[in-house]
Amino acid sequence: MSANLESVTDTADLAQSLREVFGRAQRALREQSGRFGLTPSQAEALGYVLRDGPLTITALAKRQSVRSQSMGATVGVLLEQELVTVTPDPSDGRQKVVTVTEKARALVAKGRNARTDWFAKQLDTLSPGELRTLAEAQKLLGRIFP
Repeated sequence: MSANLESVTDTADLAQSLREVFGRAQRALREQSGRFGLTPSQAEALGYVLRDGPLTITALAKRQSVRSQSMGATVGVLLEQELVTVTPDPSDGRQKVVTVTEKARALVAKGRNARTDWFAKQLDTLSPGELRTLAEAQKLLGRIFP
């Protein structure tokens, strides 16, 4: 029984340690491309529309747990920066549909490339054996986070 309890504690310790490392990694990667002058909520809204396709302002507001009026202001900034377009919803003219622009897609791609380039430079500091170990860990992490 104590061996099982010890492995659970070890697993919990590993989980905590990995969570902390992932958090630092996420912050470091975010710093490499910035948010292009967007606030976190504006960047998050743009990300939702980019990943999930055109969304109504109401749907975006629900995803970010904010009021539609607040999301309308957020979308207004994205519209001013030409990162989204806003059109009437064909099925409900009272609703507005938000779609990303090519400018937004290019901006996001630029950020992704900057993060990838920075990360590749960090990986270049590892030995071939460490890279193999990391490649094996990546496979395991891929199973945990499919």
